[in-house]
Amino acid sequence: MQVSIQPTLLHGTIQAPASKSSMQRACAAALVSKGKTIIKNPGHSNDDRAALGIIKALGCEWSMVNGEVEVVSRQLSDIGQQSWDAEINCGESGLSIRMFTPIVALFSKTITVNGSGSLATRPMDFFDKVLPQLDVEIISNNGKLPLKIKGPVKPKNIEVDGSLSSQFLTGLLFAYAAADATDVTIRVNNLQSKPYIDLTLKVMRDFGLKVPENRNYEEFYFGHRSSAISHRSSVTYTVEGDWSGGAFLLVAGAVAGNIVVKGLDVHSTQADRKIIEALKDANAKMQIVENEIRLDKSELNAFDFDATDCPDLFPPLVALASYCNGTTTIKGVQRLTHKESNRGLTLQEEFAKFGVEIELQDDIMLVKGNGKLKGTTVHSRHDHRIAMACAVAALQANGETIIEEAEAVNKSYPDFYEHLKLLGASVKTNQLINQ
Repeated sequence: MQVSIQPTLLHGTIQAPASKSSMQRACAAALVSKGKTIIKNPGHSNDDRAALGIIKALGCEWSMVNGEVEVVSRQLSDIGQQSWDAEINCGESGLSIRMFTPIVALFSKTITVNGSGSLATRPMDFFDKVLPQLDVEIISNNGKLPLKIKGPVKPKNIEVDGSLSSQFLTGLLFAYAAADATDVTIRVNNLQSKPYIDLTLKVMRDFGLKVPENRNYEEFYFGHRSSAISHRSSVTYTVEGDWSGGAFLLVAGAVAGNIVVKGLDVHSTQADRKIIEALKDANAKMQIVENEIRLDKSELNAFDFDATDCPDLFPPLVALASYCNGTTTIKGVQRLTHKESNRGLTLQEEFAKFGVEIELQDDIMLVKGNGKLKGTTVHSRHDHRIAMACAVAALQANGETIIEEAEAVNKSYPDFYEHLKLLGASVKTNQLINQ
C-alpha cells in the first residue's frame, strides 16, 4: 500500500491508541492465571492479535463482548489435559516471542515457537543458553526461529544478560510466577529498558500473580509467600493508552498542529512517556491537563536526549528533531540494531530523502534540523515506526510525500492514518494490486 501526504496544519482532538505493551502483557497474565479476565480498551494491532492467537493456541478461551475481551483460563495442569495446538505463531511481535517462550516452557508437551517477517532473523540464542539451566529442552535453528520447547520449567537461581532486551526477563518473570517459584533469584546484568520491567511487575500485581522483590533491577527475588494464582477468580484490567504510538501524535502536534491528545497517563510506567521531556526540551508549545495533552505548532529548538531505555522513541524523536533549529543529539543507537529494521541506518537513509542529514557516531545520533524538509518518496522498510515517522515528517514538508509499504503501521497502530485524517491531514491511500 502507498500513502500520499500533502503538507497540512492539524487541528482537533484524538484518542491515543491502546498500548500493545500493556495489552500483550495482559494476555500473558490472563493465560497463566486461573479464572476469568475482562480486558477493557483492548488493542487490535497485528501484535495484539498475535498475543490473543497465542493464548488461544495454549488452551485459553476468549471472545469479544461489547468491545471488551473476555478470557477464560484454567490451571496450567488442567490445560495440559486438553486438546490444544502444539505450535504458537508470534507473527512479527518481538515482545510476544520473548515473553511467551518462557511461558511455553511451563508445559511438558513439546511446542514449536515460530514467527514471521523480521523475527526470522532476530537472535534467539538467549533461550539456548538460559532454558537448559531450568531443565527445559530446546532445539533452535542456530539461535534463530523456529524453536522447539519442552518443559516443564524448574525455577532456579540463574544469571542472565539484560543488554539486548528487557523482554526476555519479562517472560522469565511470568514463567517463574506461574511455576510458583520459591526462594530463587533471577540476577540480571546490564538491564536495558527498565521502565518496561516496571510495567511487567505492575501487570503481575494487577492480576494477583506472585511478584518478585525488585532489588535495584539487578536481582528479582521470589520469596516464600505462597502464590496468589489459586485464589484468583476474576480480574478486570484496562489497557493503558499507548505512549509509543501517542508519541507520533504529540510530535505531529508540535510540528503541524494545534491538537489535543487524550488517553495518555502522565504517571504511566511506560518508557516512552519520556517523549514529554524531549518536547519540553525542544521548546514545544504544550499544555498538560490530567489525561489531555495540547500541542500547538511553534518554533522548535535542538535538544539532547538519552533514549537508551526507550529506543522506540528514536523515530518520533528524529521527526521532531528535523523541525528543530540546530543539531539534536540522541543517545542509545546501539539499541536499534535488532528492531524491525536496523533503525539507525534506516532513519539515516530515509530522512536523507527529506533533506535531513543524520550522523551516526557509535552510540550517538546527530540530527541536523532546519525545518525545511522536501516532499519525497520514502519506504517504510516494513517497519511500523519508520512509516509513522515519515508520515509525521511529511506534514510540513514542501510538497507531496509518498510512503511505500505504508501498511507496516498495522503492526502496532492500524488506525494511524485514519487518526491523522480526523485531525485534518491530507492523507490518501492507494492499495497496490499484484499482477
